[in-house]
Amino acid sequence: MEKKIVALVPMRHHSQRVIGKNYRPLAGKPLFHHILHTLQAVPEISQIVVDTDSPEIAQGLAEHFPTVVYLERPEYLRADTIPMNEILLYDTAQVLADLYLQTHSTNPLLRAETISRAIQTLLANFPAYDSLFSVTRMRTRLWDALARPINHNPNILLQTQDLPPIYEENSCIYLFTRQTLEQRRNRLGERPYLFEIDRAEAWDIDEELDFLVADLLLTHRLKSQ
Repeated sequence: MEKKIVALVPMRHHSQRVIGKNYRPLAGKPLFHHILHTLQAVPEISQIVVDTDSPEIAQGLAEHFPTVVYLERPEYLRADTIPMNEILLYDTAQVLADLYLQTHSTNPLLRAETISRAIQTLLANFPAYDSLFSVTRMRTRLWDALARPINHNPNILLQTQDLPPIYEENSCIYLFTRQTLEQRRNRLGERPYLFEIDRAEAWDIDEELDFLVADLLLTHRLKSQ
């Protein structure tokens, strides 16, 4: 039986570090348009849901993405201090699915093929792995605040490409069930699959510099097609 997979894309109107970033133009379109077009190109996804408190995004959905489900975020979930998992608990109670994929509008370089591959990976390995999240391999020497090496021995100067693997959670893809979210109040289950994606796709817009770099990279990609 085919599973119902729902993509959740939470988007806040307010942004602390990059003003209005979700609807600010990037590579010729409002930022949030890019991830929605990407998700629409993923054949495994049954439905796309946007949770937002933004009138601009709501209007943009009505005009450009009529098949995307719009959920108005309740007032009690709008504060900056509300954990994402609480928002996802609300969203998954409104739209039922066998599996949820959560991503962000701030991942405009993420490719549809990569999302498909992540979904197929978890489906092929479930329930041995009960959830999945995307990571980026770091090829650099890391230290903690007390100048202690984390992923290398300073007395053995390996080339960075030969260092033991260490991964950064890049916030691009999360796959989970409602059951995992309810039981753990977390997207990540007891046995999460670390799904590595290329750094070129994993650019998350968190600061102004990220926005400028993402705009440059996506503009270049679109011109090369």
